[in-house]
Parts: sequence; C-alpha cells; structure tokens
Amino acid sequence: TLRKPISQSSMADWASKNLNMHTQGIFRRRISISNMLSWNGGSIKKPMLITSNRAIKKEACELFKLVQSYMGDRQTRMDRNHVALVTVTKCWSVQGLRDELYIQLIRQTTDNMCYRSLAWGWELMAISLAFFSPSPKFQSYLEGYIYRHLDCDEKIAQRIKELVDLKNKKISKSRKKRKQNTEDEGLPISTYAKYCYRKLQKVAVTGGKKGLRKPTVEEITHARNAIITPSLFGSSLEEIMLRQQDMYPGNKLPWVQTQLSQQVLALGGEQTEGIFRIPGDIDEVNALKLQVDQWRIPSSLSDPNIPASLLKLWYRELEEPVIPQQFYKECISNYENPDAAVAVVQLLPELNRLVLCYLIHFLQIFAQPSNVGRTKMDVNNLAMVMAPNCLRCQSDDPRVIFENTRKEMSFLRMLIVHLDTSFIKGLV
Repeated sequence: TLRKPISQSSMADWASKNLNMHTQGIFRRRISISNMLSWNGGSIKKPMLITSNRAIKKEACELFKLVQSYMGDRQTRMDRNHVALVTVTKCWSVQGLRDELYIQLIRQTTDNMCYRSLAWGWELMAISLAFFSPSPKFQSYLEGYIYRHLDCDEKIAQRIKELVDLKNKKISKSRKKRKQNTEDEGLPISTYAKYCYRKLQKVAVTGGKKGLRKPTVEEITHARNAIITPSLFGSSLEEIMLRQQDMYPGNKLPWVQTQLSQQVLALGGEQTEGIFRIPGDIDEVNALKLQVDQWRIPSSLSDPNIPASLLKLWYRELEEPVIPQQFYKECISNYENPDAAVAVVQLLPELNRLVLCYLIHFLQIFAQPSNVGRTKMDVNNLAMVMAPNCLRCQSDDPRVIFENTRKEMSFLRMLIVHLDTSFIKGLV
C-alpha cells in the first residue's frame, strides 16, 4: 500500500525555503521556482539547494554536468556507465551531495522535451537509490515528486507535445538545436517511478550500500538491470518463485535460500564459533550478493560467515516477512505454548510454510549439542539472531518493540525445539 505523499502546496513551501534561488541576466533577476525546477540545457553556477559548505558548492556544479552527460544533454567522452559510476561515487562518498543530486534530477526530468533524455534521468535516479537515500528532510519532497509520476505516461506525452509545439512556434525557421522526441524510447516513465517509489521506501530504512569499497561498474549495471528484472533480495517470495520458474521449474523452495544454506554447511558453518552472530566482511557479502543475483555461487568462498550474513540479509529484506504480518499477533500471543506455536505454522500459506520449515530445519542442525559446543550458539542465541529476520513488529512505540522482541525470540525458540521438520529433508 502506498502512503499518501505530501501535498503539492507542502512541496512548494519546502522548495521556497530550501532552494538556492538562481539569478539571470545583467540585472541578476531571480529565476522563479518553476523555472528553477524545469529542464535546463545550460550549466549552473551555484548549487540548487542552500548550503554553506564550500566543497559542496563547487562539486554541485560539476555534478550537474554529470547529470546532463548521463541524460545525453551534454557531450562527454565517457560512456554512460562510467558517468553513472562517477556520479554515484561522489554522492556515496559525500553525504551532503545526495539531496543535491536528487533535486537536480527532479529539475532535469521536469518539462523535458526529449523522451530519451527524460527516461535516462529517471534511470539515473533509480540507480542512485540503490546506493544511498536522500536525507530525512528531503525524503518527503522526493517521495511526493515520484508519487505524481506513478500513472503519468499519457500526461507526459501530452506535455512533451505542448512544449515542442510551443518551441516550434518560437523558432519556426531554425529547428536544428535539440532533438525533440515524443516517441517512447525504452520503458514508460511510470515504470521507473514505480520502481523508484518502492526503492525509496526500502533505502530510507536500510540506508543503502554499506562497506568501505566504493561502488563498482558491476554494481551500477546490476542497479540498472534491477529496474526491469527485480533482485532476489527485497522481492516477495511469490516474485522470486516466479523468476526461478524457467531455470528451476521443479523447485518448491527459493533457490537463493537453499543454495546459501547449503554453502554455510559446506564451509563448516555448524562448527564455526559465533556463526550468524559474527558478521561476514561487508564488502565480500556485497560481492556475493551480486553473484547470487546472477544465479551464481562462486567456488572461491572460504568463510562461512559470508553466506551466513547474506542469508540473514535475504530473510530480512523480503518484501513481506517469512511469517506474514497477519499472523504476527498470533505468534507473539503463543510464545510460551509449543503446541499453539506449531499450530500457527500450519496456518501459513503453503510457500511461507515451506520456507519457514526449511529455515527451522536448518537452525535445528546448529542447535544440536555437538555443534553448540563449537559454535557457542545455543537455541536461545539462534532464536535471538534469527527472530528479527522472520517477524516484523509494526509498532513505533519503543516499549512495545522491546516487549515484543522478547516474545518473537521465544516464539522462534519454540519452533526450533518443537517443530517437526523431518519432511523437509531432500526438498529443494
């Protein structure tokens, strides 16, 4: 369900308070807000947003040139992948540039007469959201802008036609400057907007790319491809099963779940101290995530904490948790009753039930006394690290969250101890 975004008047109010108003001409007349937020073919001499940071003031103008280069509005020797990489790396490294990039993209995708340029602007926004979120202060504005494009394709085509007609009247003799293209080149804008809207919701919570390694060309390509081909991470179980239908038509479980689980065991995870508690190197986890999204498991893995961390991430990032939200109250109400806890599992949709039973069966391997002696991860520890990845408390009240966390852990512990998962052996 989509939250209702801030109103148009609230967006205008935000813009009037935060835009760094530009001037033009020898009399330095101030440009109106609507012109400040409409496509511009020239360069800018100062940032779009008010800032006192000198470095950001300088970088913002260079950033605008990169945005124009990616959108095809400025000539460059770099290919578009490299332009995206430089742009994203600047903003990933310097937090103060992120809102500036997003407001520049809003400007360059407003009243843009070239459909191809417009689509590439939205594409760059989608790629950027894979790496970093806007600031909380700017998020509502960006959300409102994206929301207004979720069902906009006819309006955009009509608007481009109006702008082109208007320009043609003004310069009827010379029409050679900019290609005015109203034909659809690539995806409809609403497709980009829907992807960006969902991505913004997620990145605002998860915080984007983590680790010390800067973004790579492979990650840029992956982020672009995800617009059309959803990632195995952050999707719903149903979407994941649909995607693997061609490659693994007989599988009853998500390939990503079974493969990562088997990798943890193959690398001796059940004999590794602190497994699931000690995180794997974040950059190596990111690298493995890229490979898994291409349906590949590298043979070079040696540390079981890497697939273990990615497996936890996969469960945590599912669009809807393994135990769907409508069963949450029943779970935390039966956190001390083994029979009732097991009964909840039988009520789950078939796919969720199988995925949860596979996870519990997997955790039961680690809960065996012979393994606990080596891992120092008994059933309580396993329940503690895994419960947040299976159940999601919707409350904002810290007291409710604290109280429910204990119940979530206890519920999962009941399942690890009492749920019969023998039927899951050999199931893929």
